[in-house]
Amino acid sequence: MTRTQNPDTPRTTRAVAPWVRTRLRTAPGAAAAFGALVLLTAFLAAAFPRAVDAYESAGLRREITAAPVSDTMVRMTAPQAGLELPEPARVAAMRPEAIEAVYREAATRLTDPLRADLAQSAYGVRTGEALIGTDHWLPRPDAVPPRFTLAAQSGLAAHATVRNGRLPSAGPHGADARTTELEAAVTTATARELRLRVGTVLALSDAYGAPALTVRITGLVEPRDPEGGYWSAEPLLRTPGLTATPTKPPQFRWEAGLLLAPEAAPAFLGIRADAQKYWNFAPAIGGLTAADAPELVRGTAALEDGPGLLRMREIAGGNAAVETRLGAIAADHLATREAISRIVVVAAFGMAAVAAVVLAMAGGLIAAGRATELALLRSRGGSLAGIGGRLLAETAVIALPAAGAALLLAAVVLDGNGVRLLPAVYGASAVALLACVAMPLRAVLPLRRARAHGERDDLAAARPSRRRTVAELTLLLLAVASVAALRRRGTASGSPDGAGDLLVSAAPVLVALIAALVLVRLYPLPLRYAARPAARLRGIVGFLALARAGRSSATATAAPLLALLIALTTAAFGGSVLTGITEARDRAAVLAVGADARISTPGDALPLPAGTERSVRETDGVREATPVRIDTVAEPAPAPGDSPALQKPVTLIGVDPGPYSRLARLQGLGAFPAGELTARGPDGTVNAVASPATAARLGTGPRRIVSSAGEVTVRITAVRPDTPAAPRTEFLLVDRAALTAREPTTLLVTGERLPGADLRAAARTAEVTLLSEERAAFTPSPLQSGAERIYTVAVLAGALYAVVALLLSFLHAARERTALLARLRTMGLTGRQGRLLLGLEALPQALLAAGGGILVGWATIRLLAPGIDLAQLAVASAAPVSSAGGVSLRTDGWSLVLPALAVLLLAGAVAAGQAWWAGRRASITELRAGDTR
Repeated sequence: MTRTQNPDTPRTTRAVAPWVRTRLRTAPGAAAAFGALVLLTAFLAAAFPRAVDAYESAGLRREITAAPVSDTMVRMTAPQAGLELPEPARVAAMRPEAIEAVYREAATRLTDPLRADLAQSAYGVRTGEALIGTDHWLPRPDAVPPRFTLAAQSGLAAHATVRNGRLPSAGPHGADARTTELEAAVTTATARELRLRVGTVLALSDAYGAPALTVRITGLVEPRDPEGGYWSAEPLLRTPGLTATPTKPPQFRWEAGLLLAPEAAPAFLGIRADAQKYWNFAPAIGGLTAADAPELVRGTAALEDGPGLLRMREIAGGNAAVETRLGAIAADHLATREAISRIVVVAAFGMAAVAAVVLAMAGGLIAAGRATELALLRSRGGSLAGIGGRLLAETAVIALPAAGAALLLAAVVLDGNGVRLLPAVYGASAVALLACVAMPLRAVLPLRRARAHGERDDLAAARPSRRRTVAELTLLLLAVASVAALRRRGTASGSPDGAGDLLVSAAPVLVALIAALVLVRLYPLPLRYAARPAARLRGIVGFLALARAGRSSATATAAPLLALLIALTTAAFGGSVLTGITEARDRAAVLAVGADARISTPGDALPLPAGTERSVRETDGVREATPVRIDTVAEPAPAPGDSPALQKPVTLIGVDPGPYSRLARLQGLGAFPAGELTARGPDGTVNAVASPATAARLGTGPRRIVSSAGEVTVRITAVRPDTPAAPRTEFLLVDRAALTAREPTTLLVTGERLPGADLRAAARTAEVTLLSEERAAFTPSPLQSGAERIYTVAVLAGALYAVVALLLSFLHAARERTALLARLRTMGLTGRQGRLLLGLEALPQALLAAGGGILVGWATIRLLAPGIDLAQLAVASAAPVSSAGGVSLRTDGWSLVLPALAVLLLAGAVAAGQAWWAGRRASITELRAGDTR
């Protein structure tokens, strides 16, 4: 049975295929390539702030962890209750219950980010002045009795393991002001050094010699976490130490700690050494992030002398005090972070600029390929808004999912504590916005006015408008201002709103932008001059290639050139930064050691053991061992008119002129001719080489130097800033033969791959410092290593975007070049000539980009070098920045030449590949009737 159609029923028209789906099916390869480019760019934009957050947060935690625990601990102290109170009230204030109540309340008032790690925190009462051990059997290094600090600290059972005996107690009724006999525990280290054991009774007196307390040792304990805050806040409770008395000459004595039961604290009221209540709060650094550093500085300042201190005094008493160096550590971190960030932002600007140009180029390439289609739509009544909206929908369908996937990938790859999501969202959104609007704007803007068919848009016919001239002059002024500001104040703090900082950070990009605009204006001139002699040649290939290069589109030339120049400048700048960091660390290590290895006695105070020099010379790998006599207490005899300020000790160094001169020249530390030291004056004076400060103090006349090596009269004949034997001190260098005592105190060893174990065996009791170990000590902190990774990624990303820009520039004219080769083949052009034609046509632009990149990169580094100091990047914050010897930016030849050569090789390879591909296609496809390509 057949169904019949009712003629009165309206026909259902077939739906038209959606525009976006149709366009994506038409060119799936271009859509996929564009999506991949957006994905990569959005990932870099989202990953950059997350990477910065990650290494800045890790750097803050690393600096706090590396600092001594006693510096990072928040200490609150309060004196014992005054005599104006009755004794029961004073005793009650010393009970552990009262101390614990203050501890609990104070811990709740330490708010974020200054949180307390209660597992490593402690509280208690300690003696304000150490008590003296009067027992004759106690060790006395210089006949000075040892001193003991008594502490009734909480939580001993939870933080120590009893090795012998038991923990101390205060008896069933506790202690009071009349208690004179107490029990105590000591660590095994204290027992070993002070000759203590379970059952030992110590008689302690106060500073005035009056008997104070009798303490019986009831147990030996071993700390469970010796480096934790519980034990490291009061190091004497864990490990005894030798300290020097303030007398002259100084004498040494032992100082140690005795651990009492918390209930024994009231016994301190009966002695004249005032007791001190204390609460030690260890910071919980596991949750600290880089964003917490400013608040950490403000919070600790308020605790030490501000509203926070007033709140603490409300619970601990009006005389309570709070001290910590945690705020100073955070402030140092902020200063280092700010200095590093201002250099990192320079790389970020370069990477962002080249990425933006390449994205715009990709949109322009798509728009140029559809220019005829869009012009037809416009001629048939399509509005600019309608056309732009359809194009925006096309790009949004590709760009938005790609940017979202990139954001998700960045969140997964760079995840961790302190990594914020919002800056990554902003970065990926900015890339998505640029990707969405680049192609619609590039396509719609030419449709605003009617254009003649076949209108020329090449470099030869282009005449810059007044608006373009004004814009270029504005950019030139901005570039000049940026470079001048960077050279004048460097990467230091800029304007309060940060606009000045952004201008300074954009200096390399602005320089590259101005260079690109200048080169685009000058580009046609050499082509015109080169085309004239090429026209007289017999072959047509050279002239045709130059003519076509000069008639290339202005837009298609300017955008790739700008991208390549920015990429090459960023690569040169980043490579020079990385090279400068490596060289600075090498230089810092040399300044610390002076040679490949340094063998010396402690403080260079004693001669090396007999036979050390011979043993070292016989060690495998040693090329030369230079003996040196160093006397750090030499004093110049006063000259007439000398002020007391000038009569200071100098470091007198006796050397063998020949070997030492070779060593100084090899290490690059104050090289001088050997004759400067071997020559003697007519009056018997000895020639000397001095540091600038020493030469300014002693002058050029004869001066008598008195030292343990003998008396010598010297005359300074040369001044050098450094010398291998004392690289970072003020020195006076003389011939060792002129000294009475010539035994070397130091050996400066040179060689390849020096074996540390063999050298230490040969050096016997002397100290051995290897250059390789010193260089390894300059391991960068997370701040430095993170910034280095950022620069490495910036260089690699710049190179990748340069490759993409070059490929896009070739794709822009791929169809036209293919059609040209097809036509020329019908006129007898061979395949070899076709490849030569495309190669010669691409050569001028590649040479312009490569040569311009080298020139602009070199000029940028020379212009910006005076304002950029790499010391914070090169040397860890814990090391003195001066040890790097002034770290400035210097040109790295490889970073300039290698990327430029890569551009030339890639351009040639792409041109050859295009010619080969065009030769494989049938000419009839490219020579269709009416095709104007």
